[in-house]
Amino acid sequence: MRKIGREENRDHAVTLPASFKPERSRIMYIEDKSEGLDGPARIGRVYFSKSGKSLYYQGRVFKSLKGSGFKANYFDVDSGKHFWISGPRKDQNDRLYGGFRDAVIDEDVQD
Repeated sequence: MRKIGREENRDHAVTLPASFKPERSRIMYIEDKSEGLDGPARIGRVYFSKSGKSLYYQGRVFKSLKGSGFKANYFDVDSGKHFWISGPRKDQNDRLYGGFRDAVIDEDVQD
C-alpha cells in the first residue's frame, strides 16, 4: 500500500492497493453535477481500477453511468452524486458550457 496525496493535502490522501500503478493514472477534469449544470470543478490525478471500470480520486470511488446520466458520466459510489469526468482540454474550455472559471488544480499536477 502507498499513500497518494501531498503532505499539505493530508485530508484528501487515500491509501491505494499496491496493484494501482502510476501507468493506470491520468490527469482528469472532475465536475460535480449533483446540484446543477455548473458545479464545483477540479483537475487532478485519477487512478483506474485493474478492469478500468472504476475511478479513484481523493478517497472516492466513481463508477460509470454507462450513458444513462443527464450531463454526467460517472457517479460517486458512496453518495450517489453525479459527476462529469473527462480529460482536461488544452484550450481550458473544460466546463460543459465552456470556460474554466473556478476550477481548482491539484498541486501535484500543476506542471
